[in-house]
Amino acid sequence: MTTIGTLLDAKSQSIVIFSVLPGQTVREALELMKQHDIGCVLVMENHRLKGILSERDYARKMILSGKASATTPVSEIMTTKVTCTTRSNSVDDCLELMSLHDFRHLPVVEDDKVLGMVSIRDLVSSIIREQQNTIDHLQQYIAT
Repeated sequence: MTTIGTLLDAKSQSIVIFSVLPGQTVREALELMKQHDIGCVLVMENHRLKGILSERDYARKMILSGKASATTPVSEIMTTKVTCTTRSNSVDDCLELMSLHDFRHLPVVEDDKVLGMVSIRDLVSSIIREQQNTIDHLQQYIAT
């Protein structure tokens, strides 16, 4: 069973944690998300996770309320109750958690330090790779 730690290790060269401060404007956060083609950013202060801001937060809490992204601080619309995972959790458990609570990004945190982020795409890709490896192994076994 693949762990989140295994996933992070595999992408260790490409781990970049995109974050904003709670006082930055929503527009600044959206520009960062657009620039890096990502669906959410972590909200951090003094290297501590304070929240997460997703495209869904923007759509539901900004557009529908008529707030201006250029003047509204991220802290007003961010999700503050962030569900996190650790390196030791399994990919399957995290996928189940994300499906159950209907979110697409999961910060990886240990000892109050953010180590990275996994997306539902990361988890599904991992499961597909694992299944393909099993199929390849079985085909090789049958052929011999």
